Amino acid sequence: MTTESNEKIDILSLEEHELEEIILSLGEKKFRALQIYQWLHVKRVTDFEQMTNIPSSFRTKLKEIFCLKSLFVVQRLESCSDNTVKYLYRLPDGNHIETVLMDYHHGNSLCISTQVGCKMGCRFCASTIAGYKRDLEPSEMLLQLYESERNSGRKVSSIVLMGIGEPLDNFDNVLKFLRILSSERGTNMSLRHVSLSTCGLVPKIKELAKLKLGLTLSISLHAANNERRSEIMPVNDRYDVNELINACRYYFRETGRRISFEYALIDGHNDSYEQARELSLLLKGLPCHINIIPVNKIKERNYHSSKKAACRFQSYLTDLGMNATIRRTLGSDINAACGQLRREQENK
Repeated sequence: MTTESNEKIDILSLEEHELEEIILSLGEKKFRALQIYQWLHVKRVTDFEQMTNIPSSFRTKLKEIFCLKSLFVVQRLESCSDNTVKYLYRLPDGNHIETVLMDYHHGNSLCISTQVGCKMGCRFCASTIAGYKRDLEPSEMLLQLYESERNSGRKVSSIVLMGIGEPLDNFDNVLKFLRILSSERGTNMSLRHVSLSTCGLVPKIKELAKLKLGLTLSISLHAANNERRSEIMPVNDRYDVNELINACRYYFRETGRRISFEYALIDGHNDSYEQARELSLLLKGLPCHINIIPVNKIKERNYHSSKKAACRFQSYLTDLGMNATIRRTLGSDINAACGQLRREQENK
């Protein structure tokens, strides 16, 4: 953990052992670090003055050394049909990200962003249109959970890293976020309740596999051959379909965790029986689930799909022996797909 001179330390981005090291260097007892850590990640205070069992003189010292970041709600949109809530948050530096709270039968799930914008350039995705600005810090990922629970009054039981940005392109910060999130003396969320979605950064998938974190890996696949995939996903020119699937097979061997493949269905591009057959051959023998997603409409692109086409493609896959479902559409009346609110805000 480093910080530039004259710059305060981002305390919410510190793991417990890092915080403990600093607290000890200030001449305080070890137990103070745990007290502060739990104020931050269990009670989730927004000001050092709320840490009432910390001596006033030391609270003053904390304010001199550390910063305690916060997010500001710029927009809050709530669906009339399915209890989905979409947040546009302003970060301390004035940038914007989106977070979506979704209601499922198993509990509330939160879709968080990992970057301000995205470099990956997927043609059907609104997140990349407003441009990449920077990576998010662990604190800024955690705050999406803390602020969304505080604002909504709803307890989140699972997290998906599927918002704005490519999680594996912000690898170190995402891993630190996951360690803090799952800390037994903090938020204590099992990583089995976390899904990480990637467009296919092969070296990082292999690196993630070696860590055996227990999370669910979701692959944004969207096409079964290189020609079709490269047309909509530039990342395929770096790591082609076969490299990607080989990395997925490696991930399964290392972790034993079934992989989820996201398949955004685009009329006339990847929705034919031949594409379904090619997909079934590509994934043959790999324990997986295919999540069919009727592509979200965005103003700058002419891609579209329908529920009828999704049902037809699902039927193709199930007839071919594949495990495939259609993703439930949530928040359609509030444009809950990530990237659209940020893009509008950046355009103002």
